Amino acid sequence: MVDTHSHIYEPEFDEDREQVVSRARDAGVEMILLPNINANSVQPMLDLCRRHPGYCFPMIGLHPEDVRDDYESVLSHMHEQLQTPHPFIAIGEVGLDFYWDETYRSQQLDAFEQQIMWAKQYNLPLVIHSRKSHRELVEMMERHRSDSLRGVFHCFGGTRDEANELLSFPGFVLGIGGVLTYKKSTLSEVLREVPLDRIVVETDSPYLSPVPFRGKRNESAYVAYTLHRLAEVYEKSVLEVDIVTTNTAKHLFGLPITVNNDVKT
Repeated sequence: MVDTHSHIYEPEFDEDREQVVSRARDAGVEMILLPNINANSVQPMLDLCRRHPGYCFPMIGLHPEDVRDDYESVLSHMHEQLQTPHPFIAIGEVGLDFYWDETYRSQQLDAFEQQIMWAKQYNLPLVIHSRKSHRELVEMMERHRSDSLRGVFHCFGGTRDEANELLSFPGFVLGIGGVLTYKKSTLSEVLREVPLDRIVVETDSPYLSPVPFRGKRNESAYVAYTLHRLAEVYEKSVLEVDIVTTNTAKHLFGLPITVNNDVKT
């Protein structure tokens, strides 16, 4: 398994981070991909990747909820890091979020567009966060529609029509996490019409823990619970779903394709 979206460099894991990584390995997680969120998270993320080379992989980007008055200087510094040899496998976590507050609406739109341009310039995938911003997201993506642009619509939990709109962008897949396991979630009905090879699995640790850990801190090992639920939705074996989603993730992020059929699921 590949956890394509985890924030285990965050302070919530300061007391047991190495144990969290160890539990992920024991659960069969082959790689953990780490989206950045702001200027302060870059170094802790890179430190974790240095401690676990070939296992933890960093991205760089400014999360929409972290867009503030200084966003241009933050983006400028991040862009400088992309202009030198760097370890980043994607531009993320970026996007739009108008759920709590629209104070920085125009700045979010500008920051997102700049980071889309980075993805094009450096041929890197995008990891996109969107909340209460689907129409604005699609409009922005349409302006930059390209066969070469690729990435993940992270934490998808929308409708069938929204899934169809997002998957109309070639090279993009849906990131599916713990929400799929929730009793009242309608996501399973939506996914039955989505090709399995347009899906990757994720945790969004420490958030959105799957059942039976809902309400508790999420961690990368728990991606197995989402994988098992996906197997039920698609009426396929866990191993088959594991292989397809893992290969999709590795292809998208340019990681080595080496499937271990003995993975623990």
